[in-house]
Amino acid sequence: MKVQLIAPILALVVVGGLVFANRETQNETSKKTVQKPLSAAESKAVLKNWKASPDGIYFKKWEASPAGKKVYAGAAKIRKSIREFTNMEGVVTSLSLPPGSRLGFGVMVRIKDSDYILAFGTENSDKNISNSKNEFEQLHSLKVDDKIIIRSHGVSYAPKYSYPIVSGDYVERDNKMIYKRVPRKGGC
Repeated sequence: MKVQLIAPILALVVVGGLVFANRETQNETSKKTVQKPLSAAESKAVLKNWKASPDGIYFKKWEASPAGKKVYAGAAKIRKSIREFTNMEGVVTSLSLPPGSRLGFGVMVRIKDSDYILAFGTENSDKNISNSKNEFEQLHSLKVDDKIIIRSHGVSYAPKYSYPIVSGDYVERDNKMIYKRVPRKGGC
């Protein structure tokens, strides 16, 4: 009788110990991956090192080139609208991004007589495929020469692309919203 009672209790203790040990291991790894933000001096040093690297030198040459100046001028045209998150009128010029781009789903648009990449990100990011498909479904209905209203929180650029990259946060066509970026869960 005692043997029958001791065996399940012993098994419960062993399993409980394993679960507890596994939980401590997971907590330790999550604590190790969190980095504290760099101080201003550390950030300055990292930037200085990057500027001296081959990538930094290449980027500086690109900034000074006519192609880099054109991209910066295009970004400057819409900077106020980006900062204030106001409407920008655009016309879809192409339903595909430049060859070799790795920005996910996007279209080419003309805003204020300049061309831009309007990027929305990957179609299956952090969501199951059915929700992601619904998120971009109305964007897939865009056609060349469609007039759209765009709102964005950011414009970026890279030497790989000949156009500024506008992140699509809100798009409407014919006074109807066809896309609104869903904020990420858990912070930024």
